[in-house]
Amino acid sequence: MQGTPLRRGSMAGSGGALPALTLVGLFFVVPVVALLLRSVTDPEPGLQNYAALFGSGTYVRVFLNTFLVAAVVTAVTIVVAFPVAWMLAIMPPALGSIVFGIIILSMWTNLLTRTYAWMVLLQRTGVINRTLMGLGIIHEPLPLINNLAGVTIGMVYIMLPFMILPLIGALRAIDPMTLRAAALCGASPFQAFGRILLPLSLPGIAAGGLMVFVMSLGYFVTPALLGGTSNMMLAEMIAQTVQSLLNWGLGSAAAFVLLIVTMALYALQLRMVGARRLAGGL
Repeated sequence: MQGTPLRRGSMAGSGGALPALTLVGLFFVVPVVALLLRSVTDPEPGLQNYAALFGSGTYVRVFLNTFLVAAVVTAVTIVVAFPVAWMLAIMPPALGSIVFGIIILSMWTNLLTRTYAWMVLLQRTGVINRTLMGLGIIHEPLPLINNLAGVTIGMVYIMLPFMILPLIGALRAIDPMTLRAAALCGASPFQAFGRILLPLSLPGIAAGGLMVFVMSLGYFVTPALLGGTSNMMLAEMIAQTVQSLLNWGLGSAAAFVLLIVTMALYALQLRMVGARRLAGGL
């Protein structure tokens, strides 16, 4: 007896998903399991690597600094990206496409090249300090590199397109007549922004903010080149632990903790988005 069309369709769908599931298993599940096993078996079975990771003040400071940098970069990126995304949303389509193309083009430029460019711009004798001193705004060079300021500037520049893209979608979905109606009802620009524009754009801010925050947690090149030893982030610590100290167990434990935190944040966002959609449906 042949199966029903629904059953045959579900079986065909499962078969079509098999190659994708196989790739996910080979390139994600297997490495994660190997990472977990390495963290609890090297140099000997047990949880000594996790105990050393959370029992050392140095490693704890690296963890806290990683989350601090990621939070600062995310906040600054949102502040910078919002007016840019709003400008793109209200621009004429032709001009908006050109500006949008320039933003996308920056993503295609080599990451290392962009970071080295910021190293040249931010150093004490760089263009930024010389310009500010030439204008009389400052009297001595500002410390813009090998600190949190340098890491923030460099990472915000790199993360900006990832924040602008979801924001544009959220802002373009807002009916301009809503803002006009608010103005006709006597709302000031600040009131219209705080009570209409900002709440309606929160889905885009949440999506872009999570993307920027998660990517910032695991960033390596920019913090390593623009930050100092006092601003070491977790990815750099993992690289030094594995490459210099040859401590694969501790490095695997740190990487696994970072992975768990990242997945937890992603799961939290999915839960919040699901709850928001349910509330909207009700």
